[in-house]
Amino acid sequence: MAERRPPLRFHRRQVIGALAAPVVACAAPRLDPGSSRAALARARVVEDDPEAFWGEIARAFTVDRGMVNLNNGGVSPSPRLVQEAMGRHLAVSNEAPAYTMWRLLEPEREGVRARLAQTFGVEREEVAITRNASESLQTCQFGFELARGDEVLTTTQDYPRMITTFQQRERREGIKLVQFSIPTPCEDPGEIVRRFEEHITPRTRLILVSHMVFLTGQILPAAEVVALGRRHGIPVLVDGAHALAHFDFKISDLDCDYYASSLHKWLFAPHGTGLLYVRKDKIGALWPLMAAAESQKDDIRKFEEIGTHPAANALAIAEALVFHETLGPKRKEERLIELREYWASRLAQHERVRFHTSRKPGFACGIALVEIEGIDSEKLAAHLWDEHKIFTVAIKHAEFQGIRVSPSVYTLKSELERFVDAMEDVIAHGLPA
Repeated sequence: MAERRPPLRFHRRQVIGALAAPVVACAAPRLDPGSSRAALARARVVEDDPEAFWGEIARAFTVDRGMVNLNNGGVSPSPRLVQEAMGRHLAVSNEAPAYTMWRLLEPEREGVRARLAQTFGVEREEVAITRNASESLQTCQFGFELARGDEVLTTTQDYPRMITTFQQRERREGIKLVQFSIPTPCEDPGEIVRRFEEHITPRTRLILVSHMVFLTGQILPAAEVVALGRRHGIPVLVDGAHALAHFDFKISDLDCDYYASSLHKWLFAPHGTGLLYVRKDKIGALWPLMAAAESQKDDIRKFEEIGTHPAANALAIAEALVFHETLGPKRKEERLIELREYWASRLAQHERVRFHTSRKPGFACGIALVEIEGIDSEKLAAHLWDEHKIFTVAIKHAEFQGIRVSPSVYTLKSELERFVDAMEDVIAHGLPA
């Protein structure tokens, strides 16, 4: 009997996918002029002219230019090619979901897993695709065995959801959350490590460290904290929600056992996509957030057992990786720093302006927290939006306040000039009564 062939649609989708991935540079004349791929192709033609290059990159996005979005640290828009990939996968999903989504599309998740692992320097069997950094982190926070009286250690500047997670375990199981403050900004990595070590006790069972602090964009010495934990026999969970694909590094550089991130921030992947890295020999001892079969004990996929889930979001991560790799991680990092300095250097000339983020190399990237002394940060953020349609986020922490500014690769320098002009007007005249 002749072997049955899969449905023709499956062959067509494979061919389309195979043709789509590598055509960034060579197929510009045949592409829709408004497409992300066409913008990338044009950008390569003008690579020797940086502003022309980044101008073409800006055209790869579908953002609303009637506003200035300086809160890309919360969640980023995806470039058009990622949106289009999601649309294609979603259309196939809806043809016959129980068949197309589970039998045709779900196996392609393995290709995305392999791409993520390759890009960030780890093994395919160590990468779980999740919905966001919070899910990834909570998988670890709830998945570690902790007993009454055990301590978990972190700073006062970690993400509120992660603090809430430990506080729930405090209420329910009697563990103890220990927090300590860190200098803001801090330009001495050794001081950060010293403060972690100072708060380790015989009861410390787990350390949580932010690779990049969400409040300020401060880059913390995660690798050194991981090494500290290893010396004391304490596992270290690294919160990389804002770090991954923001500046140039690989997860393998940290030599960590656990790393969590959102991919819808600086990778520009679909909204509701995240990554959890667990070193292979640590998978078995970590309980999944939702129940998985015992046979999956050592399988990274046990952390993806969440019931019915969309295929399109995860599969379109592949296009985000194409975009990221075409930009180049180092060039992307340098551009984000350049944009930060474009507005920060001008505002730094004013005596009332205070930065809660270091501007020295290696301590931050595209995010910075800035304060106008004497001006309430929430009122300032509201004024920038109401009067200028400039979107920032107000930060009010027990130790500092300000507005968090996070442009992205699509941000135009003319938009940053609008922001600086508005800030200088507030510096000169205050907020409207």
